[in-house]
Amino acid sequence: MNTETVFPILAGKRALVVGVANEHSIAWGCALAFRKAGADVVLTYLNDKAKPHVAPLAAQIDARLLPLDVTQPGQLEALFATLSAEGKLDVLVHSIAFAPKADLQGGLLDCSLDGFLQAMDVSCHSFVRMAKLAAPLMTDGGTLFAMSYHGADKVVPNYNVMGPVKAALEASCRYLAYELGPRGIRVHAMSPGPLRTRAASGLKDFDRLLNDAAARAPLGELIDIDDVGATCAFLASPYAHRLTGGTVYVDGGLNILA
Repeated sequence: MNTETVFPILAGKRALVVGVANEHSIAWGCALAFRKAGADVVLTYLNDKAKPHVAPLAAQIDARLLPLDVTQPGQLEALFATLSAEGKLDVLVHSIAFAPKADLQGGLLDCSLDGFLQAMDVSCHSFVRMAKLAAPLMTDGGTLFAMSYHGADKVVPNYNVMGPVKAALEASCRYLAYELGPRGIRVHAMSPGPLRTRAASGLKDFDRLLNDAAARAPLGELIDIDDVGATCAFLASPYAHRLTGGTVYVDGGLNILA
C-alpha cells in the first residue's frame, strides 16, 4: 500500500487514532489519510488478541503502537502519560463503540440497564475522558473527532440502543466544541454512511441497509474508509480552522433524504 505523503497539510502534526481493528476499520482510513498528509501517527490496539491484526498496519505507516482498553482502569491515563512525555498532540480520533450483543440486537425496550450503561461508557463517555486528557497536550490547538452515524438523528431500523448512545455522542461533541473552542481545539462528530466494518457486522439485516444506502444516495454509491479519512484530514488541517461543533456527514448525500 502506498503511504507516501501526497499533500502535506498535516506536516509536523501528531495524530492519535483509537479504534483500528483491521484494514476495514474507519479508524484505519483516518490513520492512512493522516500519514499521507504528513502527520506522525500513534495507533492503539485493544488487547493481545487484537494486536497481531493492528501491528502490521502500524508498521505500514511507521506508527507508534500502544495498548488501550478504555474499560480497564488506568489504561487511558497511562496512554496519555506516555504521549505527554513525548511531546504535544494535534489530532485525536475516537472510533470505538460497543454494546453487548443481546442488547444491540434486541429493541430499545428490551435493552438492559447494564447493557445501556456499558454502551454509553465505551461509545460516548470515553470520548469525553479522552478529550479531557488530550486538551492539555494540544498546546497549539487541535482537532478531536468522534465517529457517529445517521441513526443518532433519525430512526434506523435495527440500530436500537446505539441510536440514543450516538445521539449523546453528537451532543457531547457540541458541548466539547463550546468548552474547548477558546483553547483553539475544534471538535467534529463524523457521520459516515453505512460501511462494512467489523462493528457494523453485529447489526441485524446490515446487508439490506447497505443495499438501500447504495440505491438511495444521491451520488449513487457507497462510501469507503478512505472517504472518511480524507475528510478528517481536511478538517484537521489549517484549511478548516474555522469549522467546529457540527456533525459532518460523509454518506454521498444519503442524510438529506426523507
